[in-house]
Amino acid sequence: MTSIIQKQELQNKIWKIANDVRGSVDGWDFKHFVLGALFYRFISENFTKYIEGGDDSIDYANILDKVITPEIIDDAVKTKGYFIYPSQLFVNVAKTANTNPNLNTDLKAIFNAIESSANGYPSEEDIKGLFADFDTTSTRLGNTVENKNSRLAAVLKGVEELNFGDFEDSEIELFGDAYEFLIGNYAANAGKSGGEFFTPVHVSKLIAQLAMHKQEKVNKIYDPAAGSGSLLLQAKKHFDNHIIEEGFFGQEINHTTYNLARMNMFLHNINYDKFNIALGDTLHHPHFIDDKPFDAIVSNPPYSVKWIGDDDPTLINDDRFAPAGVLAPKSKADFAFVLHALSYLSSKGRAAIVCFPGIFYRGGAEQKIRKYLVDNNFVETIISVAPNLFYGTSIAVTILVLSKHKTDTKTQFIDASGEDFFKKVTNNNMMTDDHIDMIMELFDSKADVPHVAVSIDNSKIAENDYNLSVSSYVVAKDNRVKINIEELNNEVSKTVKKIDKLRTDINAIIKEIEA
Repeated sequence: MTSIIQKQELQNKIWKIANDVRGSVDGWDFKHFVLGALFYRFISENFTKYIEGGDDSIDYANILDKVITPEIIDDAVKTKGYFIYPSQLFVNVAKTANTNPNLNTDLKAIFNAIESSANGYPSEEDIKGLFADFDTTSTRLGNTVENKNSRLAAVLKGVEELNFGDFEDSEIELFGDAYEFLIGNYAANAGKSGGEFFTPVHVSKLIAQLAMHKQEKVNKIYDPAAGSGSLLLQAKKHFDNHIIEEGFFGQEINHTTYNLARMNMFLHNINYDKFNIALGDTLHHPHFIDDKPFDAIVSNPPYSVKWIGDDDPTLINDDRFAPAGVLAPKSKADFAFVLHALSYLSSKGRAAIVCFPGIFYRGGAEQKIRKYLVDNNFVETIISVAPNLFYGTSIAVTILVLSKHKTDTKTQFIDASGEDFFKKVTNNNMMTDDHIDMIMELFDSKADVPHVAVSIDNSKIAENDYNLSVSSYVVAKDNRVKINIEELNNEVSKTVKKIDKLRTDINAIIKEIEA
């Protein structure tokens, strides 16, 4: 296992490189080049390791392209999902980057070739467009070819300098961690727009553990609003590979973020046949709808976005929304994502979804959907967490845990918003592993803890108009100072007597002076 110090040193260096090479270009706009270069180096080294197969006599980077046979290419693409010729490897391109007058066009041709190598193979959709955002002709790199090449060379050389060691498991982990670190830093610096595609690692850990809790194995794990894939990857990090049998699935509406998610999968050594990230609008054009249901679902969908809702009369008959008998409001699609996730969940599965807190107490269609969820006993736990955990919003969000295999008719409420459940870090709050463990212990035991956790019979929730707000059931601790009224009155009486005596003494002094 790679040491924490080594990771920190690498992260500090890579962030310095990212800032140094971008010059005056905004970091958010420049992220594609740094992330893309890191990805390019990773797949080059990963592919080299595969071709060499541990044989020290083979030095793939120095083999001539012309000796590569069609059989070698076919076998490699079937296994790895893509092919890279020796001359196209990162190490060879970076070697001459500073002196190559055609660097930007050479890179473009290489990226196109890598993507095209998968054409006609099962991996085609997983590889297509991976480098689309690494636009080597972009004016963000400069206004002239010289300027573009200079900045591209600086990026490649900077990434080349990073010491990942030999390409073994621990170093693969370093690549993935470096990528996640970069995405996280870009998201933090981008504010709201960053929060739209990246869920902070500590929140991802909690979500993944909730969805996977006590499941010895799951068929596959799914995120309907995948972002950069951080939630899915936390499941991989915290559970042995054999536990997630068929792999990682997700859908993302933003094309750039979709590419980030696919790169993220590769960078965490997930082969193309073990993930399927689809591009598109989950609510309007859902993928995987005909697949067998998922045993684990994790999601941090966008909060209160608009959607077509009942303007599309066919949606009320959609298998995802029809059981509730009502659609989520057009101005707030939150419950549309919840019902979508529920419909994709297997009978043994569990879904953990980050939600805007308003959906748990507002009336109208949202109340009717809550009624459907409670009456059918799908709500296992609702957890309110601390404010300011996410990038770009200080909202104290709520985590909804859905289950189709509950053994009782109670709903658990956990208030994890207090100071015992987070620590302050610069401009944000964060949950440490200890905080996450505390929440998971409460979730597992279902024990009532005063001012923190309580399980309520669903009939009581029905009597309360299906209000699912945590604060409606977990009584907040009264931190006010208790005052003994009798003692206070005695003190006031003594004080009044002292004032009266002082007033008498002052009057006597005044009389003496006047006399």
